[in-house]
Amino acid sequence: MPTKGTGMDAGACMDAAGLVGIKGLLIDINGVLYVANKPLPGANQAINALRRSGVPYRFATNNTTGSVQTLSQDLASMGLLVEPQDMISASYAAALYLRQLDQPKIYPLLSADARQDFAEFTFSDMAADVVILGDMGDELTYRVLNRAFRLVMQGAELLALHKGKFWQWEAGLQLDIGAFVAGLEYATDRTATVVGKPSPFFFERALAELGLPPEQVAMIGDDIEADVGGAQKAGMKGILVKTGKYRPALAEATGITPDLILDDVSAIAQWFA
Repeated sequence: MPTKGTGMDAGACMDAAGLVGIKGLLIDINGVLYVANKPLPGANQAINALRRSGVPYRFATNNTTGSVQTLSQDLASMGLLVEPQDMISASYAAALYLRQLDQPKIYPLLSADARQDFAEFTFSDMAADVVILGDMGDELTYRVLNRAFRLVMQGAELLALHKGKFWQWEAGLQLDIGAFVAGLEYATDRTATVVGKPSPFFFERALAELGLPPEQVAMIGDDIEADVGGAQKAGMKGILVKTGKYRPALAEATGITPDLILDDVSAIAQWFA
């Protein structure tokens, strides 16, 4: 097993897996490490192998149902030890984007917990400069969406944490926030700024965290469009796992060809074994 700091040995392991030249990894969380609050096969072994490997990595997620701190705690309750500092989320990318603006007031369509990631900004439901659309579950009502619509019509920027179509839960595929983003775009004749996967902005931030050029990084995920396609457009390798929201027919219909296909994330532990 390579020890921390032995990047050359770790790289050799990944070369053997067909990932020639790859020196860092981005790994999705929901659908890759767990589904419906249950760990997926090999997830814990993969996390432990990464921590020992010395390979730069981040867990890259579009999960916007809660703060990064809460997500880390939820994962720990499943026996998956992922520290907040090892994650890069769509909310984190959005906060970085907002810092580039001149102290904007925001109207966050987010759960109370997820709003913690935006505590540094001033909230306003009457004079917001930016409307942030994330996941509020059943709280994403007509009243809330109509308020967002009015603010965008008044000139606010529409900032989407991501534009996912669906995600996997124990009851099957669930509608994601992309439908609501598209609805607001249609109603306002504005195009949302998307900061989560597969946006180039997200992957640029992730690469900066790793300190590596795109050709030396691979993204592992269950979403062939956001994870695999987004990574490939950013110049990275895209690896698809056949867990979570993966459906053979849906993946084939996208026309996207992964650089590698894995049964599950346990392959990571095998690479470094």
